[in-house]
Amino acid sequence: MKKFLPWIIVAIVAVGLYSKVKGFYNTAIEHEEEIGEQWSKVESAYQLRLDLIPNLMKVAERYAEYEQETFKTVTDARSKATSIQIDPSNITPEQLEQFKKAQGSMTSALSRLLAVFERYPELKANENYKELMNALDRVEKRIKVERDRFNEKITPYNNLVRSFPNTILASIFDFEKKERFKADEVAEKGVDINAYKSN
Repeated sequence: MKKFLPWIIVAIVAVGLYSKVKGFYNTAIEHEEEIGEQWSKVESAYQLRLDLIPNLMKVAERYAEYEQETFKTVTDARSKATSIQIDPSNITPEQLEQFKKAQGSMTSALSRLLAVFERYPELKANENYKELMNALDRVEKRIKVERDRFNEKITPYNNLVRSFPNTILASIFDFEKKERFKADEVAEKGVDINAYKSN
């Protein structure tokens, strides 16, 4: 029995090590899937905002036909924001920064557009305009919620891959720390729809 004892110990250690590696790997994959799924919801919320903008401008053009420069700024910002696609399974800090910049520009352009509309009381009285503003208000709130949830999904993943001895396994399996969505000041606040709603 004594001659088998070292092999038994080796077998127990190997099983324990395998169990630890398997547990880490599967948990990291699970977290990555959750992060990817939540990122899709972030993109979807921003896309809803982008989808509302053409309708908003179409309604506004009848009343604010002299605001072509502002319309062009919004159209350009929307085009830029629409062109950025991110693979949720491989979000890099550079991609996230590019996405944030485009969405920040979109937020600024949209705020500028809504401020211009303040000069047109007939537009603000239009029922379609009011409905679109209410829809935009709901979307802005959803963007913040989905963005916050995305950041919440990042925390347990980062804790997992950055704690010892998981850092060793993370480097072996190429699990890297992920960046949170830190919106710039304009994008973080979003568009304050209430400031532009008709009283």
